[in-house]
Amino acid sequence: MPELKRLGILDDYQGATLRLGPWDRLPESLQIEQYRDTVTGPALLERLRPLDAILAMRERTPFPRALIEQLPNLRLLVTTGARNRSIDLAACAERGITVCGTPSFAHPTVDLAWGLILSLMRRIPEQEAALRQGRWQVALGHTLEGKTLGVIGLGNLGSRVARIGAAFGMRVIGWSQNLTPEAARAAGAEAMSKERLLAEADVVTLHLVLSERSRGVVGGAELARMKPSAVIVNTSRGPLIDQPALIAALAERRIAGAGLDVYDQEPLPPGHPLLSAPNTVLTPHLGYVTEENYRAYFTGAVEAVEGYLAGRPVRELHAG
Repeated sequence: MPELKRLGILDDYQGATLRLGPWDRLPESLQIEQYRDTVTGPALLERLRPLDAILAMRERTPFPRALIEQLPNLRLLVTTGARNRSIDLAACAERGITVCGTPSFAHPTVDLAWGLILSLMRRIPEQEAALRQGRWQVALGHTLEGKTLGVIGLGNLGSRVARIGAAFGMRVIGWSQNLTPEAARAAGAEAMSKERLLAEADVVTLHLVLSERSRGVVGGAELARMKPSAVIVNTSRGPLIDQPALIAALAERRIAGAGLDVYDQEPLPPGHPLLSAPNTVLTPHLGYVTEENYRAYFTGAVEAVEGYLAGRPVRELHAG
């Protein structure tokens, strides 16, 4: 394998990569460059062109064919996590670029989903802000027990969310395009149509992989089916929900609120309509952002560089 001279760490907003990974195991000759922001267009190309190794933070910076073909030095591309749909793996293979993943944990996103649900239902951010302003008990929240939790996507994460909902004493219902009644029962849920789920749920939470089939799975028609008292939570990918339709539903008070960790555009730009939308709890894509997960990511990234330099790549990702 060719020698690696420059490794770029992208989108490291917390500046945590070098602190939480065993980078001292790598050769001193490897120059490591850490970037604590996200850039696009010509600025991105200028940043990446000199690098022969890159560590990408999940899907924050996409690597389509058009970009990959303009990176003549790139030899190793490491993504945090076990998959990254924003990397054109076929284009990497054609150019002889090795792509590797890292270990990761799924459960931090489940934690955050429940943090958003509880924040919305008990109106925690509103109450906390009022308390700091000298006001006491400014609103009424809602109890979870006896309410209906609608889980869209009962896979690994959705099933975990469903089980926690049952522990709160909630009725749990589920839908996905290939969900069977048997699989739903295994997760402690009742399978039903998407239309019925949206009409009956007090809390709707999304746990689907983004694809052309799932993009916009909740649009204006789906939001219109929800109860005016219901809330929706998305910790998966922003485009699963039609964003303009959601903003309109919130502005017109047709649903009670939204808890969002993911957006069509990330980072969310200043002045974005969601920032002023009523009854929202917004977090900056924190589902995977825990110290434990980052340690797994960056230890795995070091292992990927070591494997490449030894001619034995680990956790390689391939097209197809």
